[in-house]
Amino acid sequence: MTAATPAVQRPPRPKRSLAVPAGLLGAILITLWAASEQFGIGFDIAAILEDLSKGSLILTEVLQPNFAFFPRTIEPMIETIQMAIIAATIGCAIALPAGFLASRVTAPGRISLAVTRSILNVIRALPDLLYAMVFVTALSIGPLAGILALIFFNIGVGAKLLSETVDAVDRGPIEAADAAGSTHVQMVRTGVFPQVLPNYVAFSLYVFELNIRASTVIGIVGAGGIGNTLNAQMGFFNFNNVGLIILELFILVFVIELISIQLRRRLT
Repeated sequence: MTAATPAVQRPPRPKRSLAVPAGLLGAILITLWAASEQFGIGFDIAAILEDLSKGSLILTEVLQPNFAFFPRTIEPMIETIQMAIIAATIGCAIALPAGFLASRVTAPGRISLAVTRSILNVIRALPDLLYAMVFVTALSIGPLAGILALIFFNIGVGAKLLSETVDAVDRGPIEAADAAGSTHVQMVRTGVFPQVLPNYVAFSLYVFELNIRASTVIGIVGAGGIGNTLNAQMGFFNFNNVGLIILELFILVFVIELISIQLRRRLT
């Protein structure tokens, strides 16, 4: 006579966490507070829809680009591309050592890590438009001010992305380099840099794409490029010309994105 098989008991159902509902409720309350008329900015969807209906005439002109204006956009567009290339080259070159100094894996010490991260935090805290305004005030209107503004913008973005990539590298080659008696620089060069090189190139291409967009914005304050032309045409209410510039920027960024995707695929 066999012994009775004990009944299998199901494990107790875990208690539902209140963290997610509480977080959602908190996000909703904060959003309502920010949008309220009394305590916030007075966000009104009805007013936005009314303003959109008023702007339909402007939107209609923007959607009808004036292609006869194209020859006047060639030179400033080339200037924008040149600004983006120079700024990306210099900014990403500086961001390479800065990214290694800002990573816990490759920083030579806690002091250098803290100092580098603090400097990068300050650089990232200021928007590119503010940099452009400062350099335009200091150097006068022109592409040089825009290039310097983009360089600082690129250092902040590139070093941040690279340092996060370095933090996630495989520690095996690093330990092997240490075991072989390599110096700190040799360890970074042989154990870390080959691992992050494809990502670094991808980040550099991404920064170049950002420069095309950012140069349009900083050009509005006189930092050179197509942004100057765009601002002038908006000031004269030539929205057909504005529509052409927007179309050119869209095509340019789209082509750069396609090229970047192909290059990133070859590197990975």
